[in-house]
Amino acid sequence: MNTKVKELIAVACAHVTQCPYCIDGHTKRAKKAGATAEELAEAIFVAASLRAGGALAHSCIAIEAFEEK
Repeated sequence: MNTKVKELIAVACAHVTQCPYCIDGHTKRAKKAGATAEELAEAIFVAASLRAGGALAHSCIAIEAFEEK
């Protein structure tokens, strides 16, 4: 993988781990490596879909807890 792809992956990972410093640094490095705004958005959307999956899975815990007698 080239540097641009590695940095876009790092941007996505930083969004999943919710690290603002990592988001800032890897976004700047991705841009420097030639990433476009569209590529950056795509990486972020992939991360958002991963986080949504976790939220959906954990929502079952909340529903089960609420329904306990």
